[in-house]
Amino acid sequence: MIKRTQNNQLRFAYLWMGIILALYIVLRIIPIITSFGMSFFNWDLINPKKKYVGFKNYSKLFNDDNFLISIKNTLIFSFFVVLVSLSISLPMACALQKDFKGKGLFQSIYFIPYVIAVVPAALAWKFIYDPTGGILNRIIQFFGGIPKGWLVNDKLALPSIMIMTIWQRIGYNLVIFTVGLGEIPKDYYEAAKVDGAGKLKTFFKITMPLLMPVTIYLVIMNTIEAFNIFTPVYVMTTGTQSAPASAVKVLVMDIYQNAFRFFKMGYASAESVCLFLIVLIVSLLQMLYFKKRDK
Repeated sequence: MIKRTQNNQLRFAYLWMGIILALYIVLRIIPIITSFGMSFFNWDLINPKKKYVGFKNYSKLFNDDNFLISIKNTLIFSFFVVLVSLSISLPMACALQKDFKGKGLFQSIYFIPYVIAVVPAALAWKFIYDPTGGILNRIIQFFGGIPKGWLVNDKLALPSIMIMTIWQRIGYNLVIFTVGLGEIPKDYYEAAKVDGAGKLKTFFKITMPLLMPVTIYLVIMNTIEAFNIFTPVYVMTTGTQSAPASAVKVLVMDIYQNAFRFFKMGYASAESVCLFLIVLIVSLLQMLYFKKRDK
């Protein structure tokens, strides 16, 4: 009877694992393979006929100023968003390790920005950055400062979107860091305290090494999210608050425009393949770096 129940449980588990795997293949693997194949064709998304052009789309990429600018902006965006969001969330997670009244409430408040849908969050920040009636400019004016066109100025537009993205990522990073810190045995800290180690030394000699697997995970996941940034850029820089295209053009935005505005689906697919390879290479380099540092 017990063996029969176990077999039924295994069948049930394999069934649902198979369904999830099938969905993943249909929604993830097949589109990647299709995009790779489409990158060798010229297709306007309307005409059913596709003209084979080989590597011509790829050769055009590195002579395209828009593509090069979008890569530059994406790299800058990803570097600062990952660095700043993790640098803020780790000390906050360490502070929340202490027991105090309202600890759960604080954790919930910090996590709320992450669970808010991106479009409403981006619209809210667009209002905050509004050059005439925005809250941020009103605060600046109250203290005697000069209002800024945060999403119009070519030097401020991308950093403004970075701030919004960092605000939204901190909650997720905070929760994961909190879980990782909670798994570190308290015995290590007690032994360090007996040996006379200070807080700073304890952090770098005990906390950081034991938290390395969580840190690697968060660095890679945040990097992937940052490289795929699109919705905040699209929502916050269209309409009356549009910034110069070169100032906020990121790689996914350029892919979207080439595919669905200019109907260059083959060229956009070549850009998608490049994005996939860039993210893959950066993720592998990060893993190798942290693995080497962990030894």
